[in-house]
Amino acid sequence: MSGTEPSLSAAQSTVIIPSLSDDVALNCLARIPRWHHPTLSLVSKSFRYLLSSPLFFSARSLLHSTQHFLYLTLRSHNLQNPSSWVTFYKRHNSVPNDTNFQTLVVPLPPIPSPSIGSAYATLGPKIYVLGGSINDAPTSHVWVLDCRFHTWEPGPSMRVGREFAAAGVVEGKIYVMGGCLVDSWARAAHWAEVFDPVVGRWEAVQSPIEVRDKWMHASAVVGGRIYAMADRGGVVYNPMRKEWERVSGDLDMGWRGRACVVDRVLYSYDYLGKIRGFDVGNGEWNELKGVDKGLPKFLCGATMANVGGRLVVVWEEKGNTNENENVRGREMDIWCAEIEVTKNGDWDLYGKINWSKKVLSVPFGSSIVHCTGVSL
Repeated sequence: MSGTEPSLSAAQSTVIIPSLSDDVALNCLARIPRWHHPTLSLVSKSFRYLLSSPLFFSARSLLHSTQHFLYLTLRSHNLQNPSSWVTFYKRHNSVPNDTNFQTLVVPLPPIPSPSIGSAYATLGPKIYVLGGSINDAPTSHVWVLDCRFHTWEPGPSMRVGREFAAAGVVEGKIYVMGGCLVDSWARAAHWAEVFDPVVGRWEAVQSPIEVRDKWMHASAVVGGRIYAMADRGGVVYNPMRKEWERVSGDLDMGWRGRACVVDRVLYSYDYLGKIRGFDVGNGEWNELKGVDKGLPKFLCGATMANVGGRLVVVWEEKGNTNENENVRGREMDIWCAEIEVTKNGDWDLYGKINWSKKVLSVPFGSSIVHCTGVSL
């Protein structure tokens, strides 16, 4: 532990494990996989207190015991709860790398103020939900999901309201751009903003006039640069140099829909549902080979995430049908696959599917909004 962190004994007086010092007990418990934590919390009040303390997660990080989890946002036609959040736990029966595991779906508390068209940014153990539309009006509100404790807290509001903006994290700061009309000086000056969690407020990022008429539909961070795709061409922002550029024509033509970055390669899927990767080093798209037999021919509603350095693909499939074949089924299945990608010297991309399975059934008409990987 660093000298600035409080000891566990200073935070609570109950002994964690009799005959062991609190530091040794913390060192032991921090190594236990997260899927066992719900059971551990039932052992005693001291265990329950420890598992919900920031000190515990700091210890897991220092011991390199963190695990990687997928967080998924869904939208439904339920007017009372239009959006829902879940996370997945892989509960292995034997060794950690065994593909024979149970999927435990953990529903999360609903976001206090759901919106449509929000941007998302993951910073450490927290997921930031930025803006969106509430009652057809863009909002500047920010909600933060602390994935360690599965609690929501309001974050500092942005300077302007936004919907369908682009967002990315570079060097511990959150950048957001677009998603607002520039019909006033305030909106034009704050077309792009940056949030520093250390300072705790949003600041304007200077942007050229020619990029401010763009409405974003996707974004990603590659090599410390934020790539934002718009309705008419995309833009690239380099926060270190404070420079704006236009994306290359090849990237602009090939990037459709959601994307994620693994090992400096941006992955997206084309109109045929094929996964392709764009290497910014050589400026070329390449099809991800070796996954045709393990994935559907067309990835309906697919989105992707980097989860622990591996490409995770999530997609929708038709669920159970009604006994009356003329009636559409009332469920939709959410499927997930984990892919390990390798590159050869010719820039070819090969994928090995580690596992693929149905993880969740949701009401028919639901849709995948966003997914992201978080390390805890």
